Amino acid sequence: MEDRKKLISIVTACYNEEGNIEQLYLCIKNIFKTLTTYNYEHLFIDNDSHDKSREILREIASRDENVKVIFNTRNFGHIRSPIHAIYQANGDAIISLVADFQDPPEMIIDFLKKWEEGYKIVIGIKKKSEENILIFFIRKTFYKTLNKFSDIKLIKNFTGFGLYDRSFIDIVKKINDPYPYFRGLIPEFGLQRYEIEYVQPKRKKGKSAQSFITLYDMAMLGFVNYSKIPLRMASFVGFSIAIVSLIVALVYFVYKLIFWNQFNVGLAPLVIGLFFFSSVQLIFIGIIGEYVGSVLTQIQYKERPLVIEKERINF
Repeated sequence: MEDRKKLISIVTACYNEEGNIEQLYLCIKNIFKTLTTYNYEHLFIDNDSHDKSREILREIASRDENVKVIFNTRNFGHIRSPIHAIYQANGDAIISLVADFQDPPEMIIDFLKKWEEGYKIVIGIKKKSEENILIFFIRKTFYKTLNKFSDIKLIKNFTGFGLYDRSFIDIVKKINDPYPYFRGLIPEFGLQRYEIEYVQPKRKKGKSAQSFITLYDMAMLGFVNYSKIPLRMASFVGFSIAIVSLIVALVYFVYKLIFWNQFNVGLAPLVIGLFFFSSVQLIFIGIIGEYVGSVLTQIQYKERPLVIEKERINF
């Protein structure tokens, strides 16, 4: 009896990617023409695009049964939509691949080689990027800082691009996290992984849907999930400032008693102190708010579906 070919799922989340979808589809199709020992499915999930993405996906799916498509009823965000698609994939291994070619498709071959060697997770690590230098520097600096503060060692310069064995995806599904943070989950679960470095190219066509808000959202997701240091820092700084304030107040009080007529404090120390303490309070109220918001999100979305589907094609 002939052995069953392993099924590989390529999962691509897209939003307004009309300029890239067809080219990416053809690229994946050509790659798997050379990988004859595997079957594959290419699953696209469209997050309510407003360009011609949906029409293009319908046309591709009509001529190729390997292509599966999910249309969302609305935009469910840059985290929930991709993870929902990953959960719908049937492959023995699932490869997450963005639509804009910033994840080099040719690395699929290298991922599969390492997976066949026994690695449950094979991921791409950005050693350099052709994107905006400032943005890359800010990201690199932030994640380096986060790694120092984190309770576990997070993966640096990792965007989610990689191959995940079915066993890992099954574990992630069991924890039922509406906003899973793969950069932390992979080292937390401790499954054997292999890292492959690559240079991240620029977008092929179109404009990125990522904004400062989405980048900030991902950054805060990492902080609140894998580090309690900001909360402890808030307490520590609060106590420290309170002690310093008490000492300063006592010194001023004693000095005023001794030099009652000569000592005139003036408004400057009061104004400086007021703005300083107000800014510190607002910063740490914001930090506490991020943790409270994360808890609220977990409670709200724990039993809700990640997305509401409008239509499925070729399932």
